[in-house]
Amino acid sequence: MMGSIFILVLSMLPSLVFPDETSCAAIAELVMGYSRVFSGEQVQLRCAIHDKKSTWDYLWFKGSEHLQHHTEVLTLKGSLSDSGLFRCQGVRNSAVGNIYTLKSPPVEINVDGGWAILQAPGLPGLVGETLNMTCRLRGRPRHHEVILYKDGVEVVRQRGLNPQLSLPDLSREDEGLYTCRVSWDTFRQTYSVISNDLPVNVSEVLTQPVLEISPDNSLLPLNLMKLICHLQYNARAPAPPLNYYFYKDNRRLGLSTSENYNLVKRTPGLYSCKVKVPTLGLSKSSEAEQFEE
Repeated sequence: MMGSIFILVLSMLPSLVFPDETSCAAIAELVMGYSRVFSGEQVQLRCAIHDKKSTWDYLWFKGSEHLQHHTEVLTLKGSLSDSGLFRCQGVRNSAVGNIYTLKSPPVEINVDGGWAILQAPGLPGLVGETLNMTCRLRGRPRHHEVILYKDGVEVVRQRGLNPQLSLPDLSREDEGLYTCRVSWDTFRQTYSVISNDLPVNVSEVLTQPVLEISPDNSLLPLNLMKLICHLQYNARAPAPPLNYYFYKDNRRLGLSTSENYNLVKRTPGLYSCKVKVPTLGLSKSSEAEQFEE
């Protein structure tokens, strides 16, 4: 009888969750302020964990440094030393020890001690979008001219009190280092300052797919192989759904699917895949890949 109980306990062990990182991920979100702020301005980050069934405590990191802060919201006072990359992680107790989420992607905070800041909340930009930037001036005096530069070359100049600068219909050629110069008058004198560089990256909403042919998979029957369509999809949330299509010798293999893979007969031929986003009117195809036994 004792032997039977011992075997039963061992058979249950693989289903237990041991102290380790779970597949649940934390997200560090900027909830107050901007990623680029003047010294003295506060910034708040919140650690979001999309797991409503558990109660989590929080860990915060700046670079490789573990911060002594354990609440959901992290408040930065805006000192120059607050500049850096911030991540968060969830932790909770369990019967077998602490369980940790995956660490969040980093959020970069830049605290500027100067007089002008170029801010762009929509970064990274997406092809076809309009990127709205703001040239902020410390103390908010009444400025009369703002100039935007890309890689040191003037691209936009506007007069008046509006600090907003826009780049419509973005393309990959718009990538570069941007600065702004702002001028204002005080006591019949004109002053002018220029911001630090702001790197602007522009991504395709849908990158060109790359087809992977995986014929040697021990989990598949010998007469089947797996086609996998890899790509990056950068649409703003909530992102419209994708449709995947697979082809052999330019003939479509079955109906479209929401999955990025398909199981097909293991036969020689020229294979490719196509991805469509019907809502956005986007469609891109992979290069054809030859498969031979």
